[in-house]
Amino acid sequence: MNDCIFCKIANKEIPSLIVYEDTKTMAFLDISPINKGHVLVIPKKHFVNLLDVDKEYLNAVMQTSQKVTKAVKEAVNADGLNVSINNFKEAGQAVFHLHVHIIPRFKNDGLKTWERSKEKNWDDNEVVKEIKSKL
Repeated sequence: MNDCIFCKIANKEIPSLIVYEDTKTMAFLDISPINKGHVLVIPKKHFVNLLDVDKEYLNAVMQTSQKVTKAVKEAVNADGLNVSINNFKEAGQAVFHLHVHIIPRFKNDGLKTWERSKEKNWDDNEVVKEIKSKL
């Protein structure tokens, strides 16, 4: 896509701080990091999100994510890591090119994960039935 910032990074049309690259993927520091060592892993080919990516590139992105996650943990001496993919605007996706966030976590870093639902207003058995019907 012509206006996709991550496509431009993958094509080296704009600069980034690349930590890893192979024929299908690239990993670089997030320009607005949550913590020191926050890295994004992208496929070099444009895919909008997890639902859009083909198996070949999904496999490559996951392999790169695992490799880079190990390196990030050691490099910044992280106590833990969040590895996530935001899909669609409502889930926090800001750049509509598939990307995996690798976010180092440190004891007492003040970051919070999402809160669990306190009240369920749905039937879990019905949810299982609906999901299975879509597989």
